[in-house]
Amino acid sequence: MLVSRGIRVPAASGAAGTAALRAYTDLDDTSVLASLSAARIWDMPLPANVSGDWRIHLARRRGFSFPRRTNVVGHLLTLLPEEAVEYDGVRLTSPARTWLDLAAVLNVEDLVAAGDHLVCSHGPDFPVPKAAICSTDELEQIVRRHPGMRGVRTARAALELIRVGADSAPETLMRLALVDAKLPEPELNLVVRNHLGQAVLWPDGAYREYKISLQYDGRHHGGPEHHLRDIERQEKSLAHGWLEVRISKRDLEGDRPAVVHKVRRALLSRGWAPR
Repeated sequence: MLVSRGIRVPAASGAAGTAALRAYTDLDDTSVLASLSAARIWDMPLPANVSGDWRIHLARRRGFSFPRRTNVVGHLLTLLPEEAVEYDGVRLTSPARTWLDLAAVLNVEDLVAAGDHLVCSHGPDFPVPKAAICSTDELEQIVRRHPGMRGVRTARAALELIRVGADSAPETLMRLALVDAKLPEPELNLVVRNHLGQAVLWPDGAYREYKISLQYDGRHHGGPEHHLRDIERQEKSLAHGWLEVRISKRDLEGDRPAVVHKVRRALLSRGWAPR
């Protein structure tokens, strides 16, 4: 399949598949994938207003000409050596640099979600341990290195809100909605243990003092096994003195998301006093 002048890839790859993306950078050794294209390689969550943009974003260092090719959005960037890397055979901007470039097209909340994705890690006590793609220190450093970049104010605001432990964009948006409503910020990466010290629960967000567990469930319809796991987790929560609050996708929608009412009610039931 011909995707651009001089670039052919197997039809099964699709115009935005890894083979096609690698072909773009192989053809021009002065360019790297950047912006939305690099974000997809790093599996960063993208909001609906940009997720439909499947054009190829290619960047060169300043001093070169703009990349010009069919289906390509060209960028000229001031790239330090460590800000261009190779991953899975594709040359692209580093995770931290990709995040900073997204600050020009995302709002603060969506940039926080992208940052949370990059720094998310889980320790060995989690069912699926996870290493971070990059650290919060790396995000802070790259913002300091490029004080005049477009979107840097958005990046600085997002930095203040990025936390380690959110597994998905909805979990990030859930936390931000609660903070925006002046409720206590839930703790992430908390492991609930039994009297023997064994890990038994892994909330998506938690209020340790009040023993409240927040669980985000984005599935519209779960099968019998999923439903059974939910029941078992809820029973286990109650057995260990924890109140589980389940949050759905619908609970995050609107200017006054239902998640705020649900969590406020749970906090009040456990003795929280608004200040």
